[in-house]
Amino acid sequence: MKLSLAAVVTVLALGAASLSAQAPPAAAKANPRVALETSKGKIVIEVYQDKAPKSAANFLQYVRSGFYDGVIFHRVIPDFMIQTGGFTPDMKQKATKGAIQNEADNGLRNERGTLAMARLGEPHSATAQFFINLKDNRALDHTGKNQRGWGYAVFGKVVEGMDVVDAIATVRTATRDPHGDVPVEPILINKASVVPIR
Repeated sequence: MKLSLAAVVTVLALGAASLSAQAPPAAAKANPRVALETSKGKIVIEVYQDKAPKSAANFLQYVRSGFYDGVIFHRVIPDFMIQTGGFTPDMKQKATKGAIQNEADNGLRNERGTLAMARLGEPHSATAQFFINLKDNRALDHTGKNQRGWGYAVFGKVVEGMDVVDAIATVRTATRDPHGDVPVEPILINKASVVPIR
């Protein structure tokens, strides 16, 4: 059956109307941000909920519960990293939830300004502690799913306040048995909070 030109135009017009009536694709949801109000200044972090969902959810749960309020940066190693998330100013370790799965195989690298989950020797032992890389630390990246190669899971990046991070890296440290590289003057996270998305 042959369609007249008018019929073809009508069919095309109806098809176009149908397409225009469909809802536009949903915009990608922005990653959440967290502000760390430290005794040295403010650090804002983008949390990679899209690429490290388990690590991100774990971190955000600790933030929302107030767990990080009042903890110190307990390990500072210049030209390497600064670590926090587990100790009070008197070097008492806070109780945490269970360990999470290591997501270091997510393709993210331990580059300057990124946050990664700290852990023990066992690859899947991270809980609440994390560190901020002061430089590109390729030796911490995932190379294989074995004890030696698992690496450290990156789950965010500093988007504001890298100058504060660098300032923390310059403080004088000492040994407080059995812990080394502890700042002589405690550097606190006074408040950690999720930044409202505008």
